[in-house]
Amino acid sequence: MNILSTLLFLQKFNVNHDNMSTYASILLWVVPGFMVLMIIEVLYGHFTDKQTYSFMDTLSSLSSGITNVLKDSLGLVLVILSYPYILDAIAVFDLESSVLLYIVAFICIDFASYWNHRLNHKVNIFWNRHVIHHSSEEFNLACALRQSISAWIGFGALFLIPAAFFGVPPQLITLLAPIHLFAQFWYHTRHIGKLGFLEYIIVTPSQHRVHHAINPIYIDKNLSAIFCIWDRIFGTFQEELDQEPPVYGVLKPVNTWNPLLINFQHAFNVIQDAYNTSSFKDKLRIWFMPTGWRPSDIIEKFPRPITTDHFNREKYSPDYSFFMKFTAIFHFVLINFLLYFFLSNFSIIESDLKIVFGLIIFVSVFGFTSLLDLQSWAPFFEIFRSLFTIIILYSFNDYALFINHPIEFFLIITYFILSSLISVVIIFNKNHSMIKFNNANS
Repeated sequence: MNILSTLLFLQKFNVNHDNMSTYASILLWVVPGFMVLMIIEVLYGHFTDKQTYSFMDTLSSLSSGITNVLKDSLGLVLVILSYPYILDAIAVFDLESSVLLYIVAFICIDFASYWNHRLNHKVNIFWNRHVIHHSSEEFNLACALRQSISAWIGFGALFLIPAAFFGVPPQLITLLAPIHLFAQFWYHTRHIGKLGFLEYIIVTPSQHRVHHAINPIYIDKNLSAIFCIWDRIFGTFQEELDQEPPVYGVLKPVNTWNPLLINFQHAFNVIQDAYNTSSFKDKLRIWFMPTGWRPSDIIEKFPRPITTDHFNREKYSPDYSFFMKFTAIFHFVLINFLLYFFLSNFSIIESDLKIVFGLIIFVSVFGFTSLLDLQSWAPFFEIFRSLFTIIILYSFNDYALFINHPIEFFLIITYFILSSLISVVIIFNKNHSMIKFNNANS
């Protein structure tokens, strides 16, 4: 899924409150639909003995989706180049509203998506905007929800120059961009084979499996979103080969379930390399070199693991007790309740409470996925964030949102109380056979 960093109308236009509220309303309908399709895929995999889901990886993918939804709903981006500005500057045609206009607009969005996606793959610092989507070592519909929160600067309108040339109005881009995005969900699956003549027209599951693979022959291939013609024209197409089954993930494994860490892990590595290299030239050019490039004077001094034998790659898979799996489900379900409550009341929440509530959900995702990574500090962090959140929420208890929803407010407070209690249990019983919180990497 590689549209112009999730939703064009949130990043490329001067977003107003109504647009963000509309987006939040759309998600209330779309996300449950995605969940139903994922459940169907899980059941199909179970009954055919071809399961493509793993428990913690799936929670990580869905948690990444939560963070992306929050970022886009809150409009957290700095737009440095807007589509309306380009449209006013270079529009040559003024197509009348018709089927032709809709077709032209959709093709232009798809063309823009291809080049934005290619930039993310080919340039070192831009890879940080996209690595989250490739970070799963599985491949299933849940992976489609691994979307970035690290694309803070909006410049993707640059790739919409063809749309501006034809005079496509911003309102039409706003309408079609979500459709273009959601149309990329279905092909994140291993259960659909090649689709005959459609392989020459649209992006298919087979083509996108190639795109997510780390096999050398498949790296940086099949960058198109809807129409595969762009890959065929610009030399990035690769057919899925029977003798080369795809191996999924990234060459430098992220080794974490925490989507916030994954989102900024590559950028942190680039910053470290820029700091550690003694070459001033390399300090400047590292940001815009090909993805994965490192200064020669630090490769041996500061080595980083990279997958060279992809067929024998060991997946990130800590051992979990039933208690820790239950804890994971508990947090995931209640955080989703927080998200649903946030989105369903988005249009009536005061601006300051929106930011605070959004941050609470962000920090909650960070905390519970750190628990899943079995980080030794995570239970202490969970206690702190739970108690601090309760204090923060009570400081807003006179806001209309909580006055009008006392039961929901009670449930939210109860969640954070239980969260802190669970963490206390983990701290004092981490080596117990029923808990086994002793595989920490820290």
